[in-house]
Amino acid sequence: MLFGDILRELLEEHEITQKQLAEALNLLPPTLGRYIRNEREPDIETIKRIANYFHVSTDYILNHQTNHTISHTEDELLRIFRSMTYDQQSMYLEQGKAVSRLNQKEKTKTS
Repeated sequence: MLFGDILRELLEEHEITQKQLAEALNLLPPTLGRYIRNEREPDIETIKRIANYFHVSTDYILNHQTNHTISHTEDELLRIFRSMTYDQQSMYLEQGKAVSRLNQKEKTKTS
């Protein structure tokens, strides 16, 4: 996944406009638009500011996989989980466990 695609997802998830983000980061809206369209890449300082704004790591926003996770999807799940309250995390885990149990039952049926 490219930087602009990740940035677009974050904008949608946080329900903010490109203009709002550009203003918050003191960027020109056309410059931000080029980042989102993957026509241009920001400098390191801008990447840090964007990551800080969305409370994500620079690794996440750059889609850089470390040895801690195996995919961007796993990074995203971890980021979402960490943003939740304790009660929300508990509910999320229970839902995940229920899905996992269903998957195990399906595997048993097809074996």
